[in-house]
Amino acid sequence: MSEEEYAVRADGMKAKLYRTAFLYLGSETAAVDAVDEAVYQGLRAHKKLREPGFFATWLTRILINVCKGELRRRKRELLVEELPETAVEEFDALPLKEALRRLPRELREVVVLRYFTGLTLAETAQALSIPPGTVSTRQRRALALLRLDLCEEE
Repeated sequence: MSEEEYAVRADGMKAKLYRTAFLYLGSETAAVDAVDEAVYQGLRAHKKLREPGFFATWLTRILINVCKGELRRRKRELLVEELPETAVEEFDALPLKEALRRLPRELREVVVLRYFTGLTLAETAQALSIPPGTVSTRQRRALALLRLDLCEEE
């Protein structure tokens, strides 16, 4: 795959990658940074991609790793206990977004990739490096937890 072909294919995926990163990180700026970093890392490694048919899954996996790295970095930062009132943002607290954030990480990953990124079961399994049966089990468990969580709020 040439650099030009990589650029065209990566550009066509940016919206999908952004949605995935936003759901992982919860911030627009962090999501944009993560997508940029993933596209850059993909460009540096595009010659290592053996099967061009798996390009979307491969680049999504790079993005997931970038997002996980960002989340690890955030954990290491010192938490500020109280922010001044001017720093508190009004956040659109939709019930689904909050319910997704409360899911365990491995269940949230499956839901994000399957329903918000639009990957198939097999692509999700490949992106997370887990068997398809595990994806199916995690998906069922996550949907059951989301259903319980959202029904309690009503």
